[in-house]
Amino acid sequence: MVTVHRNEEGRQGQLSTDLDILWLLFGAYLVFFMQCGFALLEAGSVRAKNTKNILLKNVLDTSLGSLVWWAWGFPFAYGENGDHPNEFIGGTNLFMSNSNDVSPRDDEVGFNNANRYFAFWLFTWAFATTATTIVSGAVAERCQFRAYVIYTIVLTGFVYPIVVHWAWSTEGWLSPFRVNGDGEKDIVFSDTVGLIDFAGSGVVHMTGGAAALMAATVLGARYGRFSAEGKPIGLPGQSVALATLGVFILWFGWYGFNPVSTAAFYESMYVASKCAVTTTLAASAGCSTVLTIHILMNGTPDVLPALNGILAGLVSITAGCSVVEPYGAVLIGMIGGAVYKAASAALLRLRIDDPLDAGPVHFFGGVWGVLSVGFFATPANLRNAYGVDVPMSEDSAGLFYGGNGKQLGVQILAVVAIAAWSCSISLMMFLVLKHYGVLRVPQDEEITGLDVSQHSGGPRFQVNDQDGVKMVLGRRSLTGTHVSSPLSPS
Repeated sequence: MVTVHRNEEGRQGQLSTDLDILWLLFGAYLVFFMQCGFALLEAGSVRAKNTKNILLKNVLDTSLGSLVWWAWGFPFAYGENGDHPNEFIGGTNLFMSNSNDVSPRDDEVGFNNANRYFAFWLFTWAFATTATTIVSGAVAERCQFRAYVIYTIVLTGFVYPIVVHWAWSTEGWLSPFRVNGDGEKDIVFSDTVGLIDFAGSGVVHMTGGAAALMAATVLGARYGRFSAEGKPIGLPGQSVALATLGVFILWFGWYGFNPVSTAAFYESMYVASKCAVTTTLAASAGCSTVLTIHILMNGTPDVLPALNGILAGLVSITAGCSVVEPYGAVLIGMIGGAVYKAASAALLRLRIDDPLDAGPVHFFGGVWGVLSVGFFATPANLRNAYGVDVPMSEDSAGLFYGGNGKQLGVQILAVVAIAAWSCSISLMMFLVLKHYGVLRVPQDEEITGLDVSQHSGGPRFQVNDQDGVKMVLGRRSLTGTHVSSPLSPS
């Protein structure tokens, strides 16, 4: 055994760093587990004939997205440009080319701390896969697989990393962590903290939600979704149970998404615990609000709107989870639920078919989440979460707490910038794919189901004939009789 002699201060410093690394890894595992939630939610929300297709898209988001994030996504997001800082995009350490220079005893602080490099990479990778997965539900049951491959590369490797660089890097023009060459804070917008988007209502959810909205618009509605008069026709998914379990897993994973965005363990547990509480309350308020609205409009409760209410509340609180009080979180969640319901109804009126309401939940919920900070952030919470002094915290507080309004202006500017960037690039990409005929599957394949037409056969089905019930796999039944799914409408 080799014994390393270090002084007490050095040991304590290393212990603090190791706890920070463990905290980031813990958060990465929780956020990655959200992929299971997305998979269950989406599989339960589509018809049985498209199960393999939707699940394969989730697998693709993670596997292909990981390689893209390693190759150039992470460098574009967090790469520093040395003596020539770039406010728009990073660009160093492609393919982790400088990882051999990482020292486990480096004492540099910040996002590029060599100690935390690999843990931070993994944590941010989990966020990137989340942003990418949001679109999967919006294009369900009618998108070509090769188009989704292209989308995954573009969003993970270009659209999302640039938004991250703006908002969370040490060079971005919106970032509260922006520093100058001497390592001192250098916020672009004076008398503000910079963009307050603690865990990504704007960066993650608006970006993914914008792509989802553009995809659903360009793709067009599923066959049979609207009548000739434009009235919506229900296309029920195969399993409410799967969808419900998926949302509960997502809620669980959000405790890695929000609290662990402190990115440090030492002296951060007060902020992390408050994030956990505000996250819980906002999700609950969103669910209760949507369920109440649904009962008032339809006379009976329904679990599916309640599930999206939970997600709307979670998305809405993600930006301000560290800077608002618990009662503020309840109000944010309630308004987030109402925003979701209004956006969902608006899309139906416009005949935009979003099978999982990804756009209303993530884009519009994200917009409200970013804006809500400008109303509900408190001075004390700003000091705790962002380390600003008393005068700055009072000036940057939300309008309801005596702020001067400049912080709200930054939040509005960020919403406009993120929406313009994400919507424009996504729209151009999907229009190009549509122009070349690689975006949507032919109608006969859509009617048959993408599992059969795109993936060499569907899941197991039941066959009813004179011999009883048999199980089959793939395109044909064992007896040549009609194959029907017991889980989807006939």
